Amino acid sequence: MNSPLHLPSQNPFNRKQIPIRRLPNRPPPATNFRQIPKPIHRKTLINLNPKTLTPRVRIVHQFLDSALFKWCSISYVYAFGVLYDMQMLDESKFDVKVKVWALRIPCQFCKAVTKLLNGYLLDKPRVKPVIEDPASDRTRYVVLSERVQNEDLSDIPEQKLAALKELCAAEVVPYSLTLGYSYWGTDHILKQILPPGVEVPSSFETIGHIAHLNITEELLAYKDIIAKVIYDKNYPRIRTILNKVGSITNEFRVPRFEILAGQDDTVTEVKQYGARFKLDYRLVYWNSRLEHEHVRLVSLFKTGETVCDMFAGIGPFAIPAAQKGCIVYANDLNPDSIRYLKINAEVNKVDDHVHPYNMDARGFISEVMGPPLEGNSRKSLEDSHLKANEEEHLEGQYMNSIKDEVQQVSSTAADETVSSANRPGKNKTENGSAEDYCAFRINGCHSNKKMRRSESSKIKPWEHVDHVIMNLPASALHFLGKTIFSPFFAFRGLIWRKLWRGPLPLIHCYCFIRSSETEELIVSEAETALNAKIQNPVFHRVRDVAPNKAMFCLSFRLPEEICIADDVAATMVA
Repeated sequence: MNSPLHLPSQNPFNRKQIPIRRLPNRPPPATNFRQIPKPIHRKTLINLNPKTLTPRVRIVHQFLDSALFKWCSISYVYAFGVLYDMQMLDESKFDVKVKVWALRIPCQFCKAVTKLLNGYLLDKPRVKPVIEDPASDRTRYVVLSERVQNEDLSDIPEQKLAALKELCAAEVVPYSLTLGYSYWGTDHILKQILPPGVEVPSSFETIGHIAHLNITEELLAYKDIIAKVIYDKNYPRIRTILNKVGSITNEFRVPRFEILAGQDDTVTEVKQYGARFKLDYRLVYWNSRLEHEHVRLVSLFKTGETVCDMFAGIGPFAIPAAQKGCIVYANDLNPDSIRYLKINAEVNKVDDHVHPYNMDARGFISEVMGPPLEGNSRKSLEDSHLKANEEEHLEGQYMNSIKDEVQQVSSTAADETVSSANRPGKNKTENGSAEDYCAFRINGCHSNKKMRRSESSKIKPWEHVDHVIMNLPASALHFLGKTIFSPFFAFRGLIWRKLWRGPLPLIHCYCFIRSSETEELIVSEAETALNAKIQNPVFHRVRDVAPNKAMFCLSFRLPEEICIADDVAATMVA
């Protein structure tokens, strides 16, 4: 199978194309050997003094002088760092032949023999102990364990051998088993290839059909061959292998990648606990390692609650919360994230519960939780608040009238049923039975009630929000307060206490804590940002991101003193 790695544009030697990345064409640098741009045999290159080579040639020299060299089939390399005629891996070098004994027995006795000789059969992962007999369709080979070394089977207890002789005629034959490249796992292959003492990068993050590697600097010279092995061992589940290049420097938290193997396709789909997420891994942020945290936090939400997600991404918190029946206001600064958030809301059929915003987090929280003061006065806000209470009161009266009407219709229908017992088919109203009419009136009323409540909760988040999610561990604490870029507090001054219904929202703020830091220090930073005292903070350890660094979720109730008091609010509106 041809490797899907990058191929050189041309092959001047008319040899098989090489699946390897090559350096860009440049004029050959000055060296101590003849500057002729032609292929140099590998033995010639190895015998050169590495101290006198240019950096690009030295890379090739180090490569050929490493442990990887003996596992590769290399005929020629280009003198100035461009690798052409390289077959990545000679897979035959990994073949291991195992010589054992086998029993040739009739087909119908295979099950009984394997049960009888349990513990003395070949025990290799992905290798069956019963195989076909190449000489006959009526017999099979039962391959014995490597512990059975003698042809007379003296390593097997005599009691089992006697039972075997009574069961069927068995012929002992030699059997040779070849364990090749396809048999060995990723760890085994890479340990044979890479230099001793280096960490084998066999684990990687999986995003749909994409494998995301973080290859360390000491292994960069082997990144293509590492990608090939991982690709071979995981195809077709993995069809694209990426490696992160550099650190995350952009405001959207999206790293830069290079494709090492497979298709140039970073649009994929991920499934998490009943939700489907479509994304372009090059354009948006996604971390599969946070799956359990997504489930944990959403499990704290209740149906009908209102959730504000300040850094929503493509919706790993927002979509499951909406599936649970929450009204979600989701924001992200990255327009590509919001585009995929809308797609995922439609795919999961919760687009009527998810309200996307593409703006700065402070502007978003002000837009959602701040009272709509433009064109309104405090009196109009209070009037709308009173109007909502009046609507609930009138709704109760309307329900009582419906019940009286239903009782009257039921009693009338009962009288008609008695008086018209001899008139079959006349005991129903014009549009159906009395029972159907009663059910229609009651169910219709409840349906309208639910719809009105849903609409009310959608258009009035400034009256109540249950949860605020701040999943930006590197800087979420700073968004609680004001910075040099934004001289306004994120929450202080947004909530009018008289217009607010119920308790203040729970804040779920993610952060990093180093081994030298304490939870008290983090709480102190949050209180400084809020300019208020936090009561009963709760920490949850999410995962370790480095040997001395962990990700935590700090949950607390928004302090009462951040609200605008009635007298202050009246002064602001006046």
